[in-house]
Amino acid sequence: MVLESINSPTDLGKLGVDELETLCGEIRSFIVEAVAANSGHLGSNLGAVELTVALHRVFASPRDILLWDTGHQAYVHKILTGRREMFSTLRQGGGLSGYPSRAESVHDWVENSHASTVLSYAHGVSAAVARSSTPDRRVIAVIGDGSMTGGMAFEGLNNLGHSGSRVVVVLNDNGRSYAPTISRLSESLTKIRLHPGLKSVRGRIEERVRDLPAVGNLASRSLQGLYSAVREVIEPPAFFEALGVRYVGPIDGHDIAGMEVALSHAASYDGPIVVHVVTRKGRGYAPAEDDDEKCLHDAAVFDPAVGPGEEQHVLKGYTQAFNEAMIDAGERHPNMVAITAAMPGPTGLLPFAARWPDRFFDVGIAEQTAVTSAAGMAMGGLRPVVAVYSTFFSRAFDQANMDVGLHGLPVVFALDRAGITGPDGASHHGTLDMALCLRIPGMAIFAPSSAQELPVMLDTALGLSGPSAIRFARGGARSVGADAVGAGLNARRVRAGNPGSVCIISVGKMLESAEEAADLLAADGVDVSLWDARVVRPLDPQMIADAGRHDLIVTVEDGVRSGGAGSFVSDAVADLTETRNCPPVLVLGIPTQYIPHGAQDQILSQLGLDGPGIAAAASKALPQRNDLSG
Repeated sequence: MVLESINSPTDLGKLGVDELETLCGEIRSFIVEAVAANSGHLGSNLGAVELTVALHRVFASPRDILLWDTGHQAYVHKILTGRREMFSTLRQGGGLSGYPSRAESVHDWVENSHASTVLSYAHGVSAAVARSSTPDRRVIAVIGDGSMTGGMAFEGLNNLGHSGSRVVVVLNDNGRSYAPTISRLSESLTKIRLHPGLKSVRGRIEERVRDLPAVGNLASRSLQGLYSAVREVIEPPAFFEALGVRYVGPIDGHDIAGMEVALSHAASYDGPIVVHVVTRKGRGYAPAEDDDEKCLHDAAVFDPAVGPGEEQHVLKGYTQAFNEAMIDAGERHPNMVAITAAMPGPTGLLPFAARWPDRFFDVGIAEQTAVTSAAGMAMGGLRPVVAVYSTFFSRAFDQANMDVGLHGLPVVFALDRAGITGPDGASHHGTLDMALCLRIPGMAIFAPSSAQELPVMLDTALGLSGPSAIRFARGGARSVGADAVGAGLNARRVRAGNPGSVCIISVGKMLESAEEAADLLAADGVDVSLWDARVVRPLDPQMIADAGRHDLIVTVEDGVRSGGAGSFVSDAVADLTETRNCPPVLVLGIPTQYIPHGAQDQILSQLGLDGPGIAAAASKALPQRNDLSG
């Protein structure tokens, strides 16, 4: 196998044309096998094979600085930079990260995979390089997979053009993010790429040039200028060049030789230049090419011989419950609208969009715009629901605070993948949303502990006069009967203990672990009361009053414990019991640190947030037991 001979980027220079073609096929097979065994991002990496090979053949990483915007498309980069044998541990605890990782390799610079940031990174890195002892190093920024729809990308592009930074921007245009890209720029690029007039002109010219005697080769070299002129007629004037950034393309992103020529020329340009390459997401693997929704952007474990199958599109757990709740609520609230930032499928909004296309808005990878647009819709009398992953909500905190919160607008935030998410690691854990939402005055915060709680909470949130957030976890959700579902803004008492001893207040999905902890404590002779908080703000005064009668209060959440739900409960207990002794409050949650990737349950266990961990922490903190041990 050719792939087995590639241990660093320098090995690529030894390969001929046929060997390169063989290598690309082997890389695709390798990626399919790795993702099939471990889960991960598939379609984006299959589409970037030739592009990544060409980049490493033209530029000398790590001397030349290769920056990836959407790091989920960097699997090929990892394979070519000596990490092939680590792919058996892809996305596993202690194993290979699914994103670039500075701890893994000197070839990795940017490991945060929140999109649309790389052009600003490139602007800063190039400024540092220009002032260093090696100013000839090249800075290459690879952006694509929908990232050009994000406002920060345009800000970075503007600054590159304004400063004249010596940066090669590689625009990997596959027309998609998770879903087909929503963007006027994307439409313009597609127009350039697919315009029938341009294609027809090119075809006729190339055919006639080939037949010219003696001067055929000379004429061929003149074609690019004519193509540029035709493009200017179709799309005047080029968007990038209006910002001071030179534009080259579009170029076939699966033609290594063509890309090498274009990239080599771009490398010699003394300023910012965009090399627009056209790729096909999922290329070379039929199940990905045939997946109309997301080209197998990501996939769970599957049989590589047949692909993930239809189950890849089946929503599970809380996301499925949200999907169903949105359809039900949409029937009863004709002024309700749904908004997403390039993730209609993963957030469960595709059925809503199909049912009411005029009430659905996909703004592209632009969370800030999603939130402020929702504020405007609420001002006009609509009831917007903004569905976004918890980790991406932090990108729009200012808008949620100033544009929604300050105006007291009835916008509902559906925060999916809250808490520890697992294999995607630090940039994707949703640990900050609770603490952030609690900083927004007047925002109600819901946390369902079962699939059946979610529609009840959505209905309650839609009836409020101000902002609200419903945060729910990734993966499976408990299914419970009607007797285990709360109502309104009330907490639900799960287990009634006698005054004294321990009161556990659980937030969201942590209820199952809290129940296990209560059983373990009871078996050890400790009387326990247990509450499912349901609503973190406003806190149920009955729950707080009951908690204040115990010797110890334990709060359990899967968000950061500093400034989170537990801190909020502690303040409420102190206010309620200020005329008498306040019981100690043990706040259990996520520490303020970056949590690496791994299995969700394993990470929670390591953090002491499983049943045994909660029970042990409570037992250790009990005042009576501490007195006896002293």
